[in-house]
Order: sequence, then structure tokens, then C-alpha cells
Amino acid sequence: MDLELTGKRVVVTGASKGIGFACAEAFAAEGCDVVLAARQPEEAAARLRDRFQVKVQAVTADLSRPEDRVRLFEAAGDADILVNNAGAIPSGGIADVTMERWQESWNLKVFGYFHLTQLFVAAMRARKSGVVCNIIGMAGRAWKPGYIAGTAGNAALIAFTSAVGADTQKDGVRVFGINPAVTRTERMVTQARFRAEQALRDPERWAEMVKGLPFDRPIEPREIAELAVFGASARVAYLNGTVIDVDGGGQFKG
Repeated sequence: MDLELTGKRVVVTGASKGIGFACAEAFAAEGCDVVLAARQPEEAAARLRDRFQVKVQAVTADLSRPEDRVRLFEAAGDADILVNNAGAIPSGGIADVTMERWQESWNLKVFGYFHLTQLFVAAMRARKSGVVCNIIGMAGRAWKPGYIAGTAGNAALIAFTSAVGADTQKDGVRVFGINPAVTRTERMVTQARFRAEQALRDPERWAEMVKGLPFDRPIEPREIAELAVFGASARVAYLNGTVIDVDGGGQFKG
């Protein structure tokens, strides 16, 4: 199936590893030119240049900083597609996460998504075309008191995605989101270790924290990436203002 993405320019944040790198890889495989934004994007960019005959640009940026978000926009403001993915909100309940750590993590994921969407959507609306895909997370739908900062931040991003998409469609711009559940990344292991410490007093037993998942496995990053690519394509041009839950039906288990 031709997704009609060849030659499109795509910005992916948090693109050096995990879901972000998988997204950059999947878009490159479809013939897109990709811009990788991360604190250390060069190695990931080199890997893509070795494999795909597309333009690959690396932008070194700390996207918790407003000035770095503006710099990314200045470098790639003509992008056809923006994938907001950068973010790492810490685990912990209301008594565990300091306000300093809470604000620091929201500056990257929550306010980072807000700001980059604001910047890129303005340019897309002027061109009457463009797509924003926000990689959010199931904690915004299936609320977790032990992940309070992430639950609250993701819930805000879900509402933001729907509200912005409802407005931008009149200018030919689509905004949608994806809520991954447990995905096989380095961050998955970090969070599982934290939960194992809290529940079992032994972080080395982290594998016990991811047992009982749907299909007996976590999600693979490429599965989220391929959904992002399909959602950003002209094949589903009516997809807008919604956030797709990818949890294997886990939220409905008894």
C-alpha cells in the first residue's frame, strides 16, 4: 500500500532511542526526510543514513527549554509532520515526586508538546496542510496513583490533542495521538525497577512487574511507530482530534 509519504519532511522528538527512533526509522522507510531532535541525536541519525536513501538531519536540543524548541522550529518549521515523543515523567505517588522533579519532567513532555504544537501548527495552518502526532501514554486514560505525575500529564495531553484537532481541521491540519501501554524500551525497565523496589523491596525483580500483559508481552516500539506512520498518511485523512489506545485490551481486563 502506497501511503503517499515519499518526500515528506518529518520531525521526531526524543528520536535517539525507543519509540522515537522507531518512528524516525519507520518514516524513513516510507521515503520521508527525517529530522531527529534529541539531546544526543547524532548516532541515531548516522544509523538511518546508513540504511535509507533519504535526508536525515540531527538537531541537538534539550526540549525542556523553550529556546531549544524555538531553535528546532527555526531549523525545520516547514515540516509536513511533527511527532511529539520526547518525555520521561518519573514514577511515584503524590508523596514521592518532588515539585521540582514534577515541574522538570512536565517542562519536557507536557509543556514541550504544547509549545512545539503551537509553533508547528501555526506554520501548517498558513500552508493549509500538516499533521501532528502526539505519543502520549495509557496512564492518561487508565489513571495510576503510583504514576501520578505521568497520569496527570498524559491526561492533559489527551485533552489538548482533541481540543487542538477540533480547531485546526478547518485549516486542513490534523492532530491525533497514540496512547502506548507498556512498551519494550529502556524506560520500561527503569519504571519496572522502581515499581519492584516499591512493591518487593528489590529492583532486580523488575521482570515480575511486567508479567500478565495482554498477549504475554510488552508492545514493540515498531508497532507504535507503524501506527504513527499510517495515522500521518493520506490513507486515513479523516483521522483527527482523537487519541488511539494501544494496550491490547488491557484496560478492560477484570
